[in-house]
Amino acid sequence: MNGFFQDLRFALRQLRKSPGFTAVAIVTLALGIGANTGIFSVVEGVLLAPLRYFQPDRLVMVWETNPRFPRVWDSYPNFQDWQRSARSFQQMAAFRQQGVDLTSPGAPSHVNSSQVSAGFFSTLGMELTLGREFTHPEDQHGGAPVAVISDRLWRERFAGNQEVLGKSVTVDGGSYSIVGVAPAGFRLEEDVDVYTPLGQLDPLILNDRASHDGIFTLARLKLGVSVSQGQVEMSTIQNRLDRLYPDDNRDLGIYVEQLKQVIVGDAWQTLGLLLGAVGLVLLIGCANVANLLLARSAARNREFAIRSALGANRARLARQLLTESVILSLAGASLGIVIAFFGIRSVLAAMPGILPRSEDVRVNAPVLLYTLTVSLVVGILFGLAPALKSWSPDPQTSLKEGGRGSTVVHRRVQSSFVIVQVALTLVLLVGAGLLFRTILHLQNVNPGFETKNVITFKVGVSHSLTRTPSTTRVAYQQLIERIRQIPGVQAADFTTAIPLTGQGGYLPFWLDSKKPESLQGAPRLQWFLTGPDYFRTMDIPLLQGRFLSDEDTAKSPCVAVIDSEFAHRFFPDRKPIGHTITAGFAAFGPCTIVGVVGHVKDAGLNDAGLPNQNQTYYSLYQVPDKWVPLNYPDASIIVRSPLDAATVIPAIKAMVYQAGNDQPIYNVQTMRQIVADSMSEQRFPMILLGAFAVLALLLAAVGIYGTISYSVTQRVQEIGIRMALGADKGNVLRLFIGRELRLVLAGVAAGAVGALILTRTLSSLSHLLYGIGSSDPLTFAVVSILLIGVAALACYLPARRAVKVDPMVALRSE
Repeated sequence: MNGFFQDLRFALRQLRKSPGFTAVAIVTLALGIGANTGIFSVVEGVLLAPLRYFQPDRLVMVWETNPRFPRVWDSYPNFQDWQRSARSFQQMAAFRQQGVDLTSPGAPSHVNSSQVSAGFFSTLGMELTLGREFTHPEDQHGGAPVAVISDRLWRERFAGNQEVLGKSVTVDGGSYSIVGVAPAGFRLEEDVDVYTPLGQLDPLILNDRASHDGIFTLARLKLGVSVSQGQVEMSTIQNRLDRLYPDDNRDLGIYVEQLKQVIVGDAWQTLGLLLGAVGLVLLIGCANVANLLLARSAARNREFAIRSALGANRARLARQLLTESVILSLAGASLGIVIAFFGIRSVLAAMPGILPRSEDVRVNAPVLLYTLTVSLVVGILFGLAPALKSWSPDPQTSLKEGGRGSTVVHRRVQSSFVIVQVALTLVLLVGAGLLFRTILHLQNVNPGFETKNVITFKVGVSHSLTRTPSTTRVAYQQLIERIRQIPGVQAADFTTAIPLTGQGGYLPFWLDSKKPESLQGAPRLQWFLTGPDYFRTMDIPLLQGRFLSDEDTAKSPCVAVIDSEFAHRFFPDRKPIGHTITAGFAAFGPCTIVGVVGHVKDAGLNDAGLPNQNQTYYSLYQVPDKWVPLNYPDASIIVRSPLDAATVIPAIKAMVYQAGNDQPIYNVQTMRQIVADSMSEQRFPMILLGAFAVLALLLAAVGIYGTISYSVTQRVQEIGIRMALGADKGNVLRLFIGRELRLVLAGVAAGAVGALILTRTLSSLSHLLYGIGSSDPLTFAVVSILLIGVAALACYLPARRAVKVDPMVALRSE
């Protein structure tokens, strides 16, 4: 132990003697370890940490499947049959998420709501802060109007009053009595402020076995029951239901999936890519510091020789160097934790909602343990080379060299580190370059409409105006007419699905009278309810026939407009105009096709190749009365105006509030914002991977600079002799720059091979690309030239110092 403390004190004294070296080494390690700590904190919070529920590994989601989709929403009657029949589950609950207008208490606003079945909270193993969850009598049509509110709503609207139970909230025009308060921080997939009983929903949704309208099923497995066992039982139950109800259930299947997998989704691909990237950054940092330590240990050869001559064994010398490297690593880790803490907070704040479970991302005990482990491994890793070099077999040779300590082996090791740094840097630059070019390609994609000067928003139309289908139609038509009268508004209309957001729903359909035997296996169309002026507002081109018109109302024959993809796929050699479409399990139609318009990107700019993109537009004003209460509140308003949103939206709000101050305006976005958001899947990894690539480039440049600086220092006498013998400055420059550039070119070649292999094999990167291949030659060429240029600059600066050496001074130096 005394030897350890002696090594520690000596290491600290040695590091204090070289403040420049110590600072550079600590900062280099801090950047590498900080990046690793930050990304690992995200990985731990998103992928590794358990969900915040009781025994979360027993929680699963139960999906229905059909031949067209691997997962679909569940039928409520099927869910009720599962509850009664399944024996593998301790509990089962259903829920449906939907926004609602909260008008009392406080100012009117639009909040997230969830309709949940009785036992929802107990299935998750959550205890309410106050009150209770819903009873079975409340969870049925005609039950008492009750609600559970969130902790946030309780504190903001009721000031955290403990007597909140029994008080009321007004939601979508109805008064609900509060029976419970959810615990602080509770969420499933999104923050919800109001929970109401699922069984009180419209019977059109709940009673139709063929309806799959946004209902999810959550279940808790019994102790000792595996997911696969639950899958087998649920498949058996569903097969029986398929036989009992063939018209509604034929070809339906079951898929049981762990809840955590549902919440996390495919985030593991992006996070795995980023974790690998920061690992490369750390390796580059290690190579950099190892080079610095090699140079420093070479300068200390005489010191080691003297200590060896005085009796110090080789193991003690190696231990001393390893102690110094571990101290540097721990100091870098300490600074790296600070960098990670503020860096991750800044990234998540700048791009909210980009990752699932972002609320669980923090620098906690597992992250600190990971950082400590990494710092110790890194300290040993980069300290190993100089430690081994200290095992000099001949102290007398080191004493004679006068401290210069330059050997062939030493130069080879340093050269290897340079090649490794360059190769790893090129791999990162290629990854960032491919994503950057993907973003450029996406920005040039034609979305099928004009994105400039378009604003979207929703209005919670007063429920006093929407008590019947006829009054609802009038209220919405009057609303859009008033908006069109606002100065600066060129066009405006409704749509139930904004382009690029993936809001378009899917329905089975058939043409003319060719109804398929199984609707579950029938082809799907994407359906959109719009106003007649929607196409002009969005500048969607008409290719055949006509647009929807004001004459297409509930009293006129049903009509539809299809897109060019639909027409090409189902009418390849005939005109679609005049044919009919019947869609949905409730058989909406037949509707006559009256027009063909251009295809619009719905799921995102990179949605090419996605199945079921048969877009069909119906008039919102032709929706049957029974569907009006469900479809009209979902409608967004699209406004085209040359004025910016900051000018138009206040005028719209003033107009809306004149008609009623209980009408919130929400989800205000410009189409340009929506276009940008549609690229977030690529932008997030591009920004981080780009930052890591720039950091790697900086570290590699510093490493090359340090290597040449050391070489210049060690070869002062050689430079003096060459110049005394007549060598000009150009020859000296070529001597240093040429050797290092050969190493750089070797690193570029190795890095290009490695990048080519990785980009072709890593699905986590290839699935993010659009418009370019994983081995895009232009990207490889550009980043290689960039890296060589930066390396050449890093070579030139210290080499220039070499040509300024005075030959006489150089010859007198030792």
